[in-house]
Amino acid sequence: MWTTNLKILGIVLGTLALYTMIANSIPQVQSEVPRALSLGADVTPEQLVQAGEQVFNGIGGCTTCHGLGTRAPNLLTDEKGQGPIGARCGKRESGKDCKSYLYESLTQPRAFVVTGYEPIMPEMSRTLSPQQIWAVIAYLESQGGTVTVSASDVPASTSSTSSTSSTPSTGGGSGGSGGGGGLAGGSTDPMAIIHAAGCIGCHKIGTEGAAVGPDLTHVGARLTAAGIREAILLPDAKVTKGFEKFAGIMPKTFGDQLTANQLEGLIRFLAARK
Repeated sequence: MWTTNLKILGIVLGTLALYTMIANSIPQVQSEVPRALSLGADVTPEQLVQAGEQVFNGIGGCTTCHGLGTRAPNLLTDEKGQGPIGARCGKRESGKDCKSYLYESLTQPRAFVVTGYEPIMPEMSRTLSPQQIWAVIAYLESQGGTVTVSASDVPASTSSTSSTSSTPSTGGGSGGSGGGGGLAGGSTDPMAIIHAAGCIGCHKIGTEGAAVGPDLTHVGARLTAAGIREAILLPDAKVTKGFEKFAGIMPKTFGDQLTANQLEGLIRFLAARK
């Protein structure tokens, strides 16, 4: 009797040890949730520029393309003899000052595409809050120009529901979603997440989207769920053949922006598209 019980106990402990070892061998992706910007009514241009620099070099993922001189225009350095972005942004589009042009570039990037570059930039208002958008604009204006963004441009809270398609005037900013609790207001509807994350800016899925990145219509036929998870969290780990020149464009911030439920639901949805 005791011998039998000891054998059972040994089998149970051995099984638990095996599963523990397997679990610990799986690479873990750890992300820090980016701090939400809290910019008061008395925020100064200097504070906006400082906040914008953090977004530009961090959660915004801007340095993935800007600064290489190949995928997108240089912003912090000279671009074809025209100086950094702050020195040239007011001359890009007729009738638009620097602030208006930069706002359009971030929220409607396909409205005006700089000659020589492809329309690969996603709508940043889908992933950044209005405060982050305006802070980035201030930072970009400071690169060789004069900062004209003021507290009156920045919405009072991230819950603003104003349309992102409006053009800013001398005050009163607007912006899209980008607060806490995941993208798309925390929705677990895969297509809502795909739209909120700006995926269709580069990927086709069904009848929607652009052909900058791999087509996702039948992605489940070529990638396993594990492969899809890796592609979302570590997009540069493996580059699909034929898209090498676009390597590095996909943001590496979805581990921060999606909740666990959103991520797993999105993976299941894509894996089922055979």
